[in-house]
Amino acid sequence: MTLEAARQDKKSESVWSARYRATTIGMLTLVTIAAFEHLGVSTAMPRMMADLHGAALYAWPFTAFLAASVMATVLSGRFCDRHGPGPALVAGPGLFLAGLIASGVATGMPVLLAGRVLQGLGLGTQTVAIYVLVALVYPHRSRPAVFGLLAAAWVVPSLVGPTAAGLITEHIGWRWVFLGIAPFALAGVLLLTPVIRRLPDVERDAPESTVRRGVGFAAVATAFGIAALTWAAQHPSLTTLWLGLAGLAALVPAMRMLLPRGTFAARPGLPATVLVRGIFAGAFFGVEAYVPLTLSAVHGFSPAMSGVPLTVGACGWAAASHWQGRHPDLDRPRLIRVGLVALSAALAAMALVGADWGLAWLVLPFWLVAGAAMGLSYPSISVLGLDYAAPRDRGFTSSALQVNDMTFAAIAVGLGGVMLATFASTEHPSAAIVPLNLLLAGLALVGAAVFRPARPA
Repeated sequence: MTLEAARQDKKSESVWSARYRATTIGMLTLVTIAAFEHLGVSTAMPRMMADLHGAALYAWPFTAFLAASVMATVLSGRFCDRHGPGPALVAGPGLFLAGLIASGVATGMPVLLAGRVLQGLGLGTQTVAIYVLVALVYPHRSRPAVFGLLAAAWVVPSLVGPTAAGLITEHIGWRWVFLGIAPFALAGVLLLTPVIRRLPDVERDAPESTVRRGVGFAAVATAFGIAALTWAAQHPSLTTLWLGLAGLAALVPAMRMLLPRGTFAARPGLPATVLVRGIFAGAFFGVEAYVPLTLSAVHGFSPAMSGVPLTVGACGWAAASHWQGRHPDLDRPRLIRVGLVALSAALAAMALVGADWGLAWLVLPFWLVAGAAMGLSYPSISVLGLDYAAPRDRGFTSSALQVNDMTFAAIAVGLGGVMLATFASTEHPSAAIVPLNLLLAGLALVGAAVFRPARPA
C-alpha cells in the first residue's frame, strides 16, 4: 500500500468523512433530541400535570414511557435480525414524532399517556436499530468513536436540557417542550435515508445462532417487571413492595429468554459482556438517583446546587468517551475492568458524602471519576458486544445490552427506595444512602472479578 493509499484508508475510517458524515449526524440528531425530551419532561411535568388536572397520576407518564420503551427494545432486536435496521430506523423516529405531537397537543391525561407510549415505542425501536446500523456501516476501528459520540450526545442535553425546558415552560408553554423538537426527528430520518437505501439485504437463509421462542411474551413481562419496580421505588409502601416483588417474579423467566445463555453465570464472551453492562448501569444509576437527595437533605444544598455533581459526572462521561474513541486499538476487556474498579472506588468513596459528618464538596471529584469510568466502559462494552455477536444476532445483542441496562438500573434504584423507606427517611437519608453506596460499590467490584472476555479460538 502506498503512502497516499494509506492516508486515504485512514481518512475513510473517520466518522466525519464524506462517506459517513450524514449517517453520523443523523444518528446523533435522533439520540440528542431523545435526550432533550427525556430530561426536559421532568422539568415541565409539574406545570403539565397542573394544566391537565393529572396530579393524582403524576408518575404515570414516566411509567408508560418506560414500559413501552422496554417492550419496543425487545421487539426491535428481533425485527432487526429478521429484516435489517432500515425499516426500524424509519418506524422508530416516526413513532417518536407522533408521540411528541400527541403529547404537545394533549388536552387531557389519556392523550398525554398515549403520546408517552408512542414516544417510548419510538425510542426503544430506534435505539436498537442504531446499534445494528453501526455494525453494518462503520468499519471496526471506527466503532469506538461512534459509540463515544452517541454517549456524548447525552451531555449537552444534560447540561442545558432541564434549564431550557424550564425556560420554555415558563415563557412559552410546556407544550413546546414536545413540539419544539418534533422537526428534528424528521431531520434525523432524512439524514439517514441515503444509508438506509444502501443497506445490504438481510441474508434470510443464514441461520440464527440461537432459536428463540416466546419473545413477545418475554417483552411484555419485562416491560411489566421494570415498570412495577420503578413504580414501587417511586412510591415506597407495603402495597408497592408487593408490586415490586411481582415485577421481579415476572422479570426472572423473561430475562432468561432475552439474554444470552450463561449471562448470570458470567460465561466468557458475550454473556459476561451483557452482564457487566447491567452491573455498570445498576451501580452507577442506583447511586446517582440519590445524589441530589443526599446533598439537599444531608448538607442543605439548594435544588440547583444539588444537580451540579450530575453535570460534572456527565462531563467526565463525555470526556472519557471522546478519549477512548480516539484510541481504537485499546484493549477493550482491560478498559472494562479498569472502569469497574474505578467505579467501585468512586461509589465507595461516596459514602464519605452521604454520612452526616461527611464533606459535601468531595462529591465533585468522586462523581467525576464515576462518570469517566462509565465513559471509558460503555462504548467498549458496545464494541465488544457487537464483535461477539453473529451477523444475524446483532439486533438480539443490542436489545440484550439495553434491556439488562434498564433492568439492573431499575432494581438498584428500587433497592435504594426500599432501604430509604425501611432504615431512614427522605429528611434523614444517611442510614440508607451510606450502605447503598457501599453495596453498589461491591457490585461493581464483583463485576470486575467475574468479567471474562471470550477465550481465544
